[in-house]
Amino acid sequence: MRYFFKTLMLFFAVTTLIISATSMDAQARKITLRLGHPMAPGNNVTLGYEKFKELVEERSNGKIRVQLYGNAILGSDRVTMESAQRGTLDLASSSSPNMANFSKAFMVFDLPYVTSPKYQEKLYAALDNGELGKYLAAKLEKINLKPIMYSEYGYRNFVATKKEIKSVADLANMKVRTTASPVEVAVASKLGMNPTPIAWGEVYTALQQGTVDGEGNTFSLLNDAKHTEVLKYAMDSAHNYSMHILLMNKKKFDGLSPELQEVIVSSGRDALAYQRGITAELEAKAVEAFKAQGIKIHKLSDAERTEFVKLTRPVWDEFAKDIPADLLKLVQDTQK
Repeated sequence: MRYFFKTLMLFFAVTTLIISATSMDAQARKITLRLGHPMAPGNNVTLGYEKFKELVEERSNGKIRVQLYGNAILGSDRVTMESAQRGTLDLASSSSPNMANFSKAFMVFDLPYVTSPKYQEKLYAALDNGELGKYLAAKLEKINLKPIMYSEYGYRNFVATKKEIKSVADLANMKVRTTASPVEVAVASKLGMNPTPIAWGEVYTALQQGTVDGEGNTFSLLNDAKHTEVLKYAMDSAHNYSMHILLMNKKKFDGLSPELQEVIVSSGRDALAYQRGITAELEAKAVEAFKAQGIKIHKLSDAERTEFVKLTRPVWDEFAKDIPADLLKLVQDTQK
């Protein structure tokens, strides 16, 4: 009888160890992906990444967990993208102007008036399924980054804290915040402004303290980031188009099973469709928020917009050596 009880106890002990080991192994197989981005809560880009997280976790049946770190908690675009390159962060998001730090190809989107809202759907198609997207993916994969989402950011508009801006003349000598994009800096210079590159997380304070007198960004982003608390004037210059691009460490992506790779790709595609769909609505709401805050928005006449186009067009020639002609053509082909 004593032998029987010893055998029974040994059986239960071994069974417990097996169950525990199996449970630990199952836990070990779960993958956690950390995603860092600089956007504020409620922003259209942030909402897109929240949808991406939801879809990935649902479609992977819990095998993948996505941890979101927004509002520049892990650092600026450049800092988080460098981390994604190294693999110390799994996914990172950067505005297309700041991506010029990693690949000069992205300068093409900074060219003033190279795209128009009128042809947005054609641009989307080229990025998502066309030669333009393939071209950019090849550039990115060479630097260990895999594109997941070309999130809609929108068209940048000039805004100011000190004086009304209704024309090019009103921008003269204005200290304007720019990204580190050399094209964006050149555009500001051509318009007579004094460009000051400042990381996104520091812009509110710079406006508040008078380090800069204005900036160029989408109305929805400025509203979400509470810049409306310090801004007084704006114009719908729509001088260049920006995206926020979600990128994944390529080695990390390649290390996933084909099934989980498809989860990442399909979730990115569907989250992107959702994100783009809400962008126009949020931008319209932001315009109303500007007005409610007492910010005066000047709508450029056709003649005034033509002057902007004419004055900034030399920037194209200035950066022709850095932007491959075939890439520029791929973008221009979407504008017909």
